[in-house]
Amino acid sequence: MPEIRPFRALRFDPEAVGDLGTVVAPPYDVIGPDLQRALLARHPRNAVRLDLPEGEPREDPDERYRRAARTLTAWRSDGTLRKDPRPSVYVYEQAYRVPGTDHERVQRGFFARLRIEPFGPESPVLPHERTLSGPKEDRYRLLRATSLNTSPVVGLFRDPEGEARATLASVVSGTPVADVLDDDGVRHRLWVVPDEGAGSPAASLVGVAGGGPVWIADGHHRYETAVRYRDERRGGSAEQDPAFDFLLMLFLAADEPLTVLPTHRVIRGLGEAGTAALVDRLPELFSVTPSTHDALVARFEAAGELPGGEGRFGLLTRERAWMLDARRAAFADLTPTGGTAVRELDVTRLGAALDRLAGIDAAAVAGGERIRYTKSAAEARALVEAGADGADAAFLLEPTPVASILAVAAAGDVMPQKSTYFYPKALTGLVLNPLEW
Repeated sequence: MPEIRPFRALRFDPEAVGDLGTVVAPPYDVIGPDLQRALLARHPRNAVRLDLPEGEPREDPDERYRRAARTLTAWRSDGTLRKDPRPSVYVYEQAYRVPGTDHERVQRGFFARLRIEPFGPESPVLPHERTLSGPKEDRYRLLRATSLNTSPVVGLFRDPEGEARATLASVVSGTPVADVLDDDGVRHRLWVVPDEGAGSPAASLVGVAGGGPVWIADGHHRYETAVRYRDERRGGSAEQDPAFDFLLMLFLAADEPLTVLPTHRVIRGLGEAGTAALVDRLPELFSVTPSTHDALVARFEAAGELPGGEGRFGLLTRERAWMLDARRAAFADLTPTGGTAVRELDVTRLGAALDRLAGIDAAAVAGGERIRYTKSAAEARALVEAGADGADAAFLLEPTPVASILAVAAAGDVMPQKSTYFYPKALTGLVLNPLEW
C-alpha cells in the first residue's frame, strides 16, 4: 500500500508579502515567456523565482538553479517563507468553470507527502504517461539545488464509500488560511489540518488515500525526477527514514467529477494533394458526416463536458469540416501492442489513423515536426485557415475518461504523448515541501 504522511509545509507569510495572490503562480510547465515576465513583475517574491528561475545571457546553465537556491535561503531567513510548527495535511479546494461552458464545478483534495516507490508490477504508485528527458533534467537540476518540491505531483485514489468526500466537506466549512483568485478565474482555497492522531480528519484522509494504489494523474516528470534524486541521496547518506524518500502530492478522489481536457492535433506539411488524399481515405477507418467549422469548434471547445472514449473526432481543413466516428473493427489490426484499455483510447486510434492515412508514423510524431498541439479548438481552426507554420488540417478530440486512465495504468501500459490535461492546475506557492523533517 502507498505510504502517505502529513508534513510541515513552507508557506508564504501574508504579513511579509501582502496579498497571497501576487506571490503564487501556475506550475512551471504551463508558463510561457510572457507569463513568466508578468509574474516576475507582479511581486519581487513571486514563487516563479523558485519554480522557474530566470536565466541570464551567457551564464553557466546551472547558475539559475543556484539562484533559486539562494532565493529560497534568503526567503526562509527573512520570514517570507515560514515552516508550519506541526505536521499537517493541507485541504485544497478549487472552484472553477469548465472551459468553454457555463458549468461551475468544485474540486477538493489534500496535499501530503507520498513515499517514493519505483514503478513496476507490484508498485502501489501507477503511471500512465511517457516522459521526455528534457523536462526531467530541468526538474532534477532544480531539485538538486534547492531540496524543495515546488509543485505537487497529482495523484488519484479511490473513495468508493465517500469517506474522504465527507471529511473534506467538513474541513472546508471552516475558515481557510488562503483564498486566491487566479488569472483564469479559478478560486483556490487552503485549510491547514494538523495531524492529531487516530480518528482525526488528517488521519482519516491519509487512511482512505493510502488504502489502495495511487494513480499519477499529472506530474510524471516530477515523480521520475524525485526517484532519481532519492537514489542519488541514498548513495551518500546513512540517514534513517529520510525526508528525500517522499515527495509532495495533491491527492484527489477518482470517484469525484474531475475535468480532463483533450489536446487537439494540428497536422503540418500535407500540402494540397496530401490533404485531399487524407480526406478521400477517411472512409477506410471512419464513418464520415459533413459538418461546419463553427459547429465543430463550438462542440470541441466545450470538450471538458464531453464523455470521451467513444472514438469521435472532428476534422478541419481550410475549406471543409467533418465529424468522424471510428469504425472499431477497422482499427483491430492497426493499434499497437498492449492491453485493451490503451488500444481503445481515442489518442491511440488517431495515431494509427495518421500512420495509415497520412504516413505520419510514431517516429514522425515524436520528432515534433508534423504535429502541433493545442488545447483550443478555435486556435486549431485559426492555424489551419491561415496555413500557419504549414498547418493543413486539424483533428479535434474528446477527453480521455478517468476510468480509461486508471485502466491503462493498472494494466502496466502508458499512453501516447498529450493524452490528458487535468484542469485546473494546482497553484505553485500555496504549499512548498522542503525535503527535511
